[in-house]
Amino acid sequence: MRQTLLGLLILSGLALAQADGAKLYAQCAGCHQANGQGLPGAFPPLAGHVSEILNAKGGREYLIMVLLNGLSGPIEVKGMKYNGAMPAFGGLKDEEIAALLNHIATAWGDAKKVKDFNPFTAEEVKALRTKKLTAQQVLEERKKLGLK
Repeated sequence: MRQTLLGLLILSGLALAQADGAKLYAQCAGCHQANGQGLPGAFPPLAGHVSEILNAKGGREYLIMVLLNGLSGPIEVKGMKYNGAMPAFGGLKDEEIAALLNHIATAWGDAKKVKDFNPFTAEEVKALRTKKLTAQQVLEERKKLGLK
């Protein structure tokens, strides 16, 4: 009984974090769209691409760095080239960034495409917050993942 209750509390906590992440995603939807498909040639899709990032070694850390520091410069997603700038969201709290990333990773089924996906945590975000990078340096981190 105690384990069942604990399991329900954990699941409800994750659901709450996803609900908060969904609200926070409203700040992202103007560019990446509510369905995560982006706008071809202007803003890259997140749906279907987040799983590619998460499957790359260092992908989790990269996604956190993108939200903390922004991203600037040319990238390619699903064969489409983009050359813009994403602002940093470092003003968000660690738990908000974790919730936002959990929403982005799960809203369109990307987490199902990642082996042993674990939800992002505020502790992960806090650990990377001290690593100050420019948006251009985050682009260099992207290249290290083998992503264009």
